[in-house]
Amino acid sequence: MAPATSPRAIVFDFGGVLWDMRWDVARELDRAHDLPRSSIFQTLYGSPTWAEIERGVGDPAAWADGAHRELERRAGRILPRLHDEWRKVQAPIELNVALARALRPPYRCSILSNADVSLRGRLEGELALHHLFDDIVVSAEVGMAKPTPAIFRLAAERLGLPPAACVFVDDWDKNVEAARAIGMEAVLHRFDQGDDLRAQLAAVGVAVRP
Repeated sequence: MAPATSPRAIVFDFGGVLWDMRWDVARELDRAHDLPRSSIFQTLYGSPTWAEIERGVGDPAAWADGAHRELERRAGRILPRLHDEWRKVQAPIELNVALARALRPPYRCSILSNADVSLRGRLEGELALHHLFDDIVVSAEVGMAKPTPAIFRLAAERLGLPPAACVFVDDWDKNVEAARAIGMEAVLHRFDQGDDLRAQLAAVGVAVRP
């Protein structure tokens, strides 16, 4: 069923929606090195240090080094830089990037990502994707992270729209629930599980050009 307010903007998460995180590779690295399940992910993104980094506090290089040390502690031995191996295979989700390109105009598009301070530079430099978006909200730049309600309101304000005019897309249910709680339409998109974002957006009233 289409929402009561016609969508005017789509707010995309980055990792998992526009960027293929390759969770399958992370799991395979865990298995290959006899690590407990989800160790690669948890040591990098499940630590208290990451909670600070994604809010712009601390040194990202020290965070990465600390995650590697914790991985070696879990393994009980020296390991190669497995987080780096995981990141090397990650890449844009071309279908969803093309979809973002097709949405403008008539829709406004933005990125709202829990990320360290390097994300904007990556989007403007090596990835060259920044021109597809009217705005980019990086948690480390604004000092707060999803699912804090204020960051969703900020994303809408920076597009010059009320939350009800925005559709938010994320791969984590808690972020989707938080967006809905402040009045956004929201879509839980799991690319790794075969979700079709074009169809999901159409279901909430976003008309996508062929």
